[in-house]
Amino acid sequence: MWLYMILFLIPVSLYFYQMRFGVGQRNAVQLGVYLAGLAFFVGMSDMFGGYDRYIYSEIFDSIANVTTYSGNYNVNDVFSYFPSEKGYTMLNIIISFFTENRYIFILILTLIIYSCLFVSIKRYAVNYPFAIILFLGLWFFFTFTYLRQVLGATVVWLSLPYVIDRKLWKFLLIWLLACTLHKSAVIFFPVYFIGAHVFAKDDVIKFMIIALLFGISPIPNALFSAYGDMSQVELQSDYSASGGLRIEYAIEVIFFLWIILKNYQLYDVSKTDRVLLNLSLMFCATLLFFIRSDNGGRLSWYYMIGVICTLTNIATFRINRHNIAPLLIIVCFLLMARVYHGWQAYMNLYPYKTFLTDGHRKGDPVFDNYEYDVNYDGDKMYRDPLRFAWGFTIDQWKTYNK
Repeated sequence: MWLYMILFLIPVSLYFYQMRFGVGQRNAVQLGVYLAGLAFFVGMSDMFGGYDRYIYSEIFDSIANVTTYSGNYNVNDVFSYFPSEKGYTMLNIIISFFTENRYIFILILTLIIYSCLFVSIKRYAVNYPFAIILFLGLWFFFTFTYLRQVLGATVVWLSLPYVIDRKLWKFLLIWLLACTLHKSAVIFFPVYFIGAHVFAKDDVIKFMIIALLFGISPIPNALFSAYGDMSQVELQSDYSASGGLRIEYAIEVIFFLWIILKNYQLYDVSKTDRVLLNLSLMFCATLLFFIRSDNGGRLSWYYMIGVICTLTNIATFRINRHNIAPLLIIVCFLLMARVYHGWQAYMNLYPYKTFLTDGHRKGDPVFDNYEYDVNYDGDKMYRDPLRFAWGFTIDQWKTYNK
């Protein structure tokens, strides 16, 4: 846990330093360096986070084999892996022209995710270190393993300027792109039509009650079956929406709504801030709507940027710096610790190891159950990490030029 505590303490220290001296609250270079460091920390980890990485890696290796030996993707039926999400398959194909190695593939995906995250935080957060603190507490660990859905979320956030400026066709273009990466991005569609609408506090409360009533009904199960399941190659049983009530969802919603509604009259009335505020309210409503789901809350991730930026804006109000801000920092640390200890039961996060060293962590149950190619264990780079041209690996290029 100490390694992740250091990652958490860096933005906390920067936040208090900046509050003390009143400088650097929106230092883009500082934000970029920190997020780049996180991206490499996550992207270079050796199959951390759970079995999803093995699923994505095996599919990528199959696609890379087609690129290497035939290039005929239709005959080899590579689009059947994600039949309704061809954008993600095309991204795999494009990356396979530059590498045939699963570790480089994961690193590239992670760099794309964190680049999109950088763009959104830079655009909308008023205090970058505090926004990072919220990101670490609410979402960081999920970027290790839920690569497709996190990618879909960070890409669809790029459509927000067109929500704010009311440019429907540009919004639809990016939204559709995100849907081809992960079909659950369809849930972001109403954002354009809600936009910067101002809702009365009483209406917000009524809407949350309605979302909760729907959440305890059978309706979310049907919707989640249609849009929440991942693909034919992922394990459907993990995405049930018919379990018992998730008390942690309710606690999270109550806590966030308390902060938001307590400061409702103080919140900036700019169009951008209202859009972000509405995103945070949709995040809460989605958690209530899927309150009986073990993983339905993942659909709320598409509104995560609203929560991060809205709570950042509220916490850094002058009247909240000595109460709400410290409280949120403590809660984020507890949320981070909760996920860590839950995942660590399966050795998903520690001891930390990169793909720069061969072998695997002893006693790793995910490796034991899901490793599909033991050759990687002996040599992480046994599949060439870089291609210089269509179908050429480094070794083939050297041979060709002798």
